[in-house]
Amino acid sequence: MADILIVQNSKSGGPSRVGGWLEQAGLGLDVVLAHEGAPLPARLEHDAMIMLGGGYLPGEDDRAPWLRDARRLMSQALEDGVPVFGICLGGQMLAEVAGGEVTGDVGAPENGSLPVTIRPEAAADPLFHGLPPVVPAVEHHKDAITRLPDGAVHLAETERCPYQAFRMGERAWGVQFHPEVLPERIRGWTPDGFDPAEVYERAVADEPISTPIWHQVTARFAAIVTERALGPVARGM
Repeated sequence: MADILIVQNSKSGGPSRVGGWLEQAGLGLDVVLAHEGAPLPARLEHDAMIMLGGGYLPGEDDRAPWLRDARRLMSQALEDGVPVFGICLGGQMLAEVAGGEVTGDVGAPENGSLPVTIRPEAAADPLFHGLPPVVPAVEHHKDAITRLPDGAVHLAETERCPYQAFRMGERAWGVQFHPEVLPERIRGWTPDGFDPAEVYERAVADEPISTPIWHQVTARFAAIVTERALGPVARGM
């Protein structure tokens, strides 16, 4: 069974439904509660890596000392072609590790289920091809990627935050939004210029559209992980 290292960075920020979808696809999950002090491995021996969100910038080692090890593992994954999926903080980390730029508290924050525009470049992307032109996704951030790395494929955008999704190389994706978040989690957010009840209701209304889309994207990622883990066997060779 192929296995995925999942780095969790806050108590409420677990893999949620994305974890369930990956398990449905036959993958094993090694969830490391880094925010509780659980150590990350010295080397990435897993078949893939998922870096979840958290209220930090990718380089805030003074607040979250495990981020240094997470960056090291993500760099290794990029070098070795190991599949990566970075969510929110994880997407920002992928951008920074690959040579892009992330800025704290930049522009207008995004909170709740918002329309994300899929760019034309996504038509040839292994995860994002064939998606509707605009899809709802849950956002919860004030920090953002402000420059993509050289060579990145820009896949999705919003008006307030242009770098919503991108790919590095063949197997590494970063997203600013939260495909794993269910509307119920929004109830626990600290109000910061938004009404949690209103944001929750919007997410509930969008869920019948968003859930099948992000399930499909997750299943495509799982298939890539499985194919790489099995090597020639998966390709019938």
